[in-house]
Amino acid sequence: MNYMTPEEIIAWPPFPIVDDGLDPIQRARVRVGTAGQWDAKQNMGRRWAIGCVALEITQRCNLDCTLCYLSESSEALKDIPIEEVFRRIDLIHAHYGDGTDIQVTGGDPTLRQHDELVQIVRYIREKHMRCSLFTNGILATRELLTELSENGLTDVAFHVDMTQERKGYETEESLNSIRLEYINRARGLPLNVFFNTTVFDQNFHDIALLTRFFISHADVVKLSSFQLQADTGRGVERERGFAITQESVHAQINLAVGKELAFHAGTAGHHECNGHAIGFVCNGQVHDLLDDQGLIEELLEKTDHILLNRRNPKKTLMQVGLFMLTQPRLLVRALRHFGKKFWAIRRDLMATGGKVHKVAFFTHNFQDAQHLEHDRCESCSFMVMTPEGPMSMCVHNAKRDSYLLVSAKVVRDSNVLYFNPATGEMMEQEPESIEVKLTRKNARGRSKEEVNKNRPLRHEPRVLEVTTDVAS
Repeated sequence: MNYMTPEEIIAWPPFPIVDDGLDPIQRARVRVGTAGQWDAKQNMGRRWAIGCVALEITQRCNLDCTLCYLSESSEALKDIPIEEVFRRIDLIHAHYGDGTDIQVTGGDPTLRQHDELVQIVRYIREKHMRCSLFTNGILATRELLTELSENGLTDVAFHVDMTQERKGYETEESLNSIRLEYINRARGLPLNVFFNTTVFDQNFHDIALLTRFFISHADVVKLSSFQLQADTGRGVERERGFAITQESVHAQINLAVGKELAFHAGTAGHHECNGHAIGFVCNGQVHDLLDDQGLIEELLEKTDHILLNRRNPKKTLMQVGLFMLTQPRLLVRALRHFGKKFWAIRRDLMATGGKVHKVAFFTHNFQDAQHLEHDRCESCSFMVMTPEGPMSMCVHNAKRDSYLLVSAKVVRDSNVLYFNPATGEMMEQEPESIEVKLTRKNARGRSKEEVNKNRPLRHEPRVLEVTTDVAS
């Protein structure tokens, strides 16, 4: 396996904005092609320029996951200025354009000051990009979700699993009561509800149980993401104890569904990083929508110009329908395919009064920090917005402090100030060093064992220039 060396990881830069005459989608096609990932199944570079971009608006969290990807210094850092958040949103738009999916995350983003969180969501909408909230749900009240939805939030993804060690919940099955509470909080709001589950040794055999739970609530839950354990960040869990792979996770999902779903009918970035299956649920049964490979590839090619609006699925269906009228051969083929499916489930349709719900299952196979593959990082569809530009999530997690322990140059009322993330101070002079002091209160993960050694985390400062003009 061609892994990056530690020196290569350190030197790996964020993706730059280049004047190459290509639009973002064309540039993405070149990127996946260079990594040998361009084929008829590929979505990136055809339907969109990037799968999603994580925007970390805080490093603080109110849980301490055993597989946390954050840095040991994260909990001790103050929230970056909102001007800097706006600048990064502008940078995302400059890289990928309208319609980009931005995941507002952290840490837990609900710990950000309330009015600033609302402003961030609203600003993403104003830039014509989609906004998702990634949260453990503890502070994501019905009232907050309603307000954020009114200001442009499209999706909410709840992270709930045993790695969080929530008190009083010893199994994934017991955690279903929390999942149900979160489902009810979001029920009836114009939000797509997702659930993220970290897959590790202790819950691998619960995947089928969780899949059945999500299927039973498909009226609200639209996507279930299973994220495979990775040795990265500050978490105390390290290497996978046995063969947790995309294929073995897919097999567990198939076990719950009672059939083999077409997880590789479409590709998002590198085929070893992501797998997804899409179906519909009727009367508790899941029916695969992607099991005709040839039809899916032709639909992907012919409809790549149509923006899939998750907030307004009726509009999307109308756009697709009108376009299909101009493609009579493809329309007949699609009608024959889906007609057979609905005829096969006619009794289930009658039993439910015609109620059908869409369901999607995703797997994300993140890489260990010491085992990063060049091609997978080059063709990554899951970016993190660093101060300098977008970077593969896996590379970013391998060297997070390089982008956290930096000062930001902020211009306010014609005054030049420097934000120190370790103290939260706005300083008149650039700090000579960024020093993080860990205490019993802010130590997380592996650093808990080191907190009594009083070893500060230092990093040579780099200055990030920010002005209030970007938010105007």
